[in-house]
Parts: sequence; C-alpha cells; structure tokens
Amino acid sequence: MHLLQQIIFVALAVVAIGLFTKNILQIRRNILLGKDEDLSDNPAMRWKNLLLLAFGQKKMFRNPLVAVMHFVIYAGFLIINIEILEIVLDGVFGTHRLFFPYLGSSYTFIIDFFEMLAFGVITVCVIFLIRRNIIKLKRFISKDLAGWPHSDANYILIAEIILMTLFLTMNSADRALQLQSTAGFHNTGNFFVSGIIAPLFSELPQHTLLVIERTCWWLHITGIFVFLNYLPYSKHLHIMLAFPNAYFARLEVNGKFDNMPNVQNEVKYMMQPELAPTGETAPQKFGAKDVFNLSWKNLLDAYSCTECGRCSAACPATQTGKLLSPRKIMMSTRDRLEAVGKNINANGSFKDDQQTLLNNYITVEELRACTTCNACVQECPVSISPLDIIIELRRALVMEDSNAPQEWNTMFGNIENNFAPWKFSPDERDAWNNE
Repeated sequence: MHLLQQIIFVALAVVAIGLFTKNILQIRRNILLGKDEDLSDNPAMRWKNLLLLAFGQKKMFRNPLVAVMHFVIYAGFLIINIEILEIVLDGVFGTHRLFFPYLGSSYTFIIDFFEMLAFGVITVCVIFLIRRNIIKLKRFISKDLAGWPHSDANYILIAEIILMTLFLTMNSADRALQLQSTAGFHNTGNFFVSGIIAPLFSELPQHTLLVIERTCWWLHITGIFVFLNYLPYSKHLHIMLAFPNAYFARLEVNGKFDNMPNVQNEVKYMMQPELAPTGETAPQKFGAKDVFNLSWKNLLDAYSCTECGRCSAACPATQTGKLLSPRKIMMSTRDRLEAVGKNINANGSFKDDQQTLLNNYITVEELRACTTCNACVQECPVSISPLDIIIELRRALVMEDSNAPQEWNTMFGNIENNFAPWKFSPDERDAWNNE
C-alpha cells in the first residue's frame, strides 16, 4: 500500500511541476516579446530594492495595520511552504515527519512557528474577505475588477484558508495519534495550535484518526499543487514576480522620460544636413502601438500587477471621474499579452489578429487623461510603472497617428515655426521689454 501511495504521489508531483514549468516558460516567452532594455546597472541598489520592496514590503508600511496583515499572509506563504519540502520527501520515500529524528526539539519549535503563521493567515484572510465583500472598500469595487478579477481575489483568499485549515487539522489528528501511541507517529510534543485542538480528537478511534490525518495530508499537498498551477492564471503571480520586478526597477528619478534618439537625430540633421545619412533608410517608429513595441520590463510590470488599486486610488484623473485608471492600464496590457501568447500557441508564430493594445485595449480618452504626475509609480508596492506604458502609447498616438487635441497641434505648430509654444516670431520675443 505504501508503494502504491508513493507511485501516486510521484506521478502527481511530476504532472503538477511539469504543467507549472510549461506555463511559466510561456509567460517568460511572452515577456521577452518586448523590446530589449538593459537594466543591469548598479546591482547594489537593485539588491537593496529587492530586499526592501519585495522582501521587506517597505511601501506597504505607509499603512501599518494593513501592512502587518499583508505581511502575515506574505510570510505565511513563503515560510510555511518550507514545510512542503518535508511533505514532498515523505511522499516520495514513504516516510512520516522525515526531519523530526534529525532536528529533535528544534523541529517542534519550527512547526510551532509554522502553526502560528497558519493561524495568522486564516485570521487575516477572513478580514480581507470582509473588507472586499462586506465593507466593500472603494478600490475593491471599481469597475476595473468586475467579473473574473473580483472572483480571483476571493478564490485565493478562500484557498489559503482551506490550505491552512488542512495543515492545522492534519497536525491535530497527528498529535492525537501520537497520544494513542500509534506505530510510525513520532512523539513530537504539543504544537502551538494543533496541541489545543488535538484533545477534541482524543475519543476518536485510531482508524478514524488515520483517515482524517491521511485525508488532510493528501488534500493539503494536492491543494498546494493545484494552487501552484493556478498562479500563472491569477493576479497572485506577483507572489513570484515581485522579486525580479523590484530588482529590475528603473533607478532614475520618477518622471524622467527616456530620450528618443530618432527624434534627436532628426533635429540634428535639420541643423546640420551634412551629418544626415545618405541613401534610403527604413522609416523610424515612435512609441508603442502594441505589446511588441513595449520593453520587456513593461511586460514584466503587467504580469507583476497585483490589482491592489493603490495606483488608481492615488491617481487624480481616476479620482475626478475620468476614464483613466492606472490599474486598468496594467490589466489591459496583461490581457493583450495573454491574447498574443495564445495566438502564438495556436499558430506557431504571431498571426495578425487585427487588434492592438492601443485603441482595442486602451483608449485614446484614457491616455489623454493622464497628467504624468507619477502618483501611480510612487504608490505601487512592487515598482510597477503604468506611466511608462502610457507615455509610449501616447508617443505612438501623436507621432505615428498624428492624433492629438487641437490645442496640442497649435502648440506643436508654434514650436516648429517659432521655436516656442506661443504664436510670436523669434524676432518679436523680447518686444515686451521695450514697452
């Protein structure tokens, strides 16, 4: 029987890890569809960002109470899952609590810590479900989250409650079996939470306890594998991508625009025609119309977005009722990238689908509402920049499609003809000084 269970477990693990690897490699491929960008400078600062922003949740602590609750879930996910290593090895080798003989009392201390975290995760998940579904905080009931995004957040919170409950129930049944001197169950002593629950199981027969313990063990590890393969389809992929995203964050001051060498060269050639290249040259492209024209960092941003809405809550355009929502910009970019990925999967390479990120997923009205104030960039806990995407799309809109408000076109004409935004010739620019 033990051998059959080991075979089933190994098969389950291989399938789960294989599917997860396949999905992650597809996401990596999708991200690398973006233009190349070198973000390898200043590694010391990048590691500091990773430690402070991703591990330390630095920006979250602007709201200490929410930050502590979020940190409990975050720490629970990272730390409790260390226990999965023992579960996996037990499943492969047919053992039970493999590490206990080697760790002794330290093992009890470690599991105590895991159980305290598990109890904290359950408590915080319940609070977060109440905030989303009963209190209904404004940033959680936005139209951005209508449909799947709203359900996705609830599914994850419920799944975490179930997984942590299974973990604690498994340990409680395990302790009850220890107290009945069941063969194969090491006497680990009472754990922090399950030690309180175990006496409730004391009157149950050994066979029933074995069924409870094994059922919880299998459901717990199967749930972990299912959760693992759910991540690539969920906003909670940020649990993994927050770390590389923080490391590869742009280190320039917020609001600094990337120079456009093509435009700079055009001005230079106009001033010094002798520098202009001879012969036919390919037409230059400006900005981005689709995900292929964005950088890989923009696309990593899109996959890293947790849809928390802090960017939109800080956005003056969003708060004054305009169509723009920075969160929606990121979600739309990810949706378009996923559609492109499915297109490639179906056709072997991308086949024109008559869709683009600009216009089909993100509208002109959204782009024009942005004031480039950088509030969204400042507020994002994991260094996402919706503004970078907005700027690239606006550049394409204006410079490729000549689509700008009339007021902008008047200003552009004045700059081109008068070298200033105003309708005065350069010769008359100092006329005010003579009055």
